[in-house]
Amino acid sequence: MRMLRGVTIGLVMLAAGAWSQEAQPAIAKRIGVIKAITGKSLTLAPTSGSDVSVSIEPTARILRLGPGEKDLKNATPLQLQDLHVGDTIRVRGKGAADGSSIDALEVIVITQAAVAAVTDQMRQDWQKRGIGGRVESVDTATGTVTLSIPSLTARKSIAVHTTKDTVFYRYAPDSAKPEDARKSSLAEIQTGDQLRALGNKNADGSEVTAEEIYAGEFPQYAAVVKSVDASSGMLTIQDLGSKKTVQVKISSASQLHRIPPEMAQMFAMRLKGMMLGATGSGRSPQGDAKPGTGGTAQPPSPGGSTWSGGGSGGGMRSGGPPDFQRMLSRMPSTTLAEMNLQKGDAVIVLATEGTAASPHTAITLLSGVEPILQASPSAQAMMLTPWNLGGGAPGGEGSQ
Repeated sequence: MRMLRGVTIGLVMLAAGAWSQEAQPAIAKRIGVIKAITGKSLTLAPTSGSDVSVSIEPTARILRLGPGEKDLKNATPLQLQDLHVGDTIRVRGKGAADGSSIDALEVIVITQAAVAAVTDQMRQDWQKRGIGGRVESVDTATGTVTLSIPSLTARKSIAVHTTKDTVFYRYAPDSAKPEDARKSSLAEIQTGDQLRALGNKNADGSEVTAEEIYAGEFPQYAAVVKSVDASSGMLTIQDLGSKKTVQVKISSASQLHRIPPEMAQMFAMRLKGMMLGATGSGRSPQGDAKPGTGGTAQPPSPGGSTWSGGGSGGGMRSGGPPDFQRMLSRMPSTTLAEMNLQKGDAVIVLATEGTAASPHTAITLLSGVEPILQASPSAQAMMLTPWNLGGGAPGGEGSQ
């Protein structure tokens, strides 16, 4: 599991109990690995961004948190000579305006056992209290964001209430990693964003009071391939819904999977059966049409899919929709060259927002999806999600 921003925050906050007294905007805080030690200075390789020069102040306290500890009072005092290259630390102190250096007033050493313990704690918390979906509307006056969560039979709306204590993050335009997200605000959340929130739900799950919110734009395309340049990692596709041509970059972090024909057919048959049972016809409740026949796929909703969570063996739920995330977790990754994509092949791509200067970067790319898209083009909106244990939401994917 990658070191996510939410996990690293959780490590030093330790379930929001360790440094609750410290929220001073003038104080800089960075987390990373010690890269070098020279006298009373450290070079810190943070979880994101460039290296940081850390000068240890004479009055700085240096502590080590043990696994499972939730209070700095129980931390073990250390000396500067107890620090070693490769240690994971959190530094707090006076930071330069450009973020290149910190005069450390406090250094917290985080053991690998503590990393594992808090990672598991946060994963469970997000599974229990996390929700995600596509932003349907934003009411800045009341501080309420309405999420739309699609399924094959209906759409569910959830009201996410924010307070003065809600912490907002905005995903970087070229990354789905929470550690690359920046501090944000309610004003930056836009209709169509994919949003992930952690908070307490009401009895029926229709409302959530958010403690943390991560939001960003993650376009999803059900498309056909126009051209492939495996040497440069560039893919040109045409979206079936909008008919727009889109360039997608394949990075080392992109997850590429080819779905075997028999598995794709199995999913397609299950989807058709579910839609027939729900509507008594061959069309989905949203009125989907087959790719290439003028039908428009539903808006992408990588967050909050009703297909997320546990399932029965083989990626299929007994009497329910296919558990696509479970299936993908068991499917070997491949490369763009090995996929051997040809012009006209159908693909589903979950991508980053991108910028004017750079194309979208693929988070996940699936080929072999023709039977699934023919069964239900809107299914592509529920097949992929950045909110998995590899990235997108701190601590892992939550349940609805």
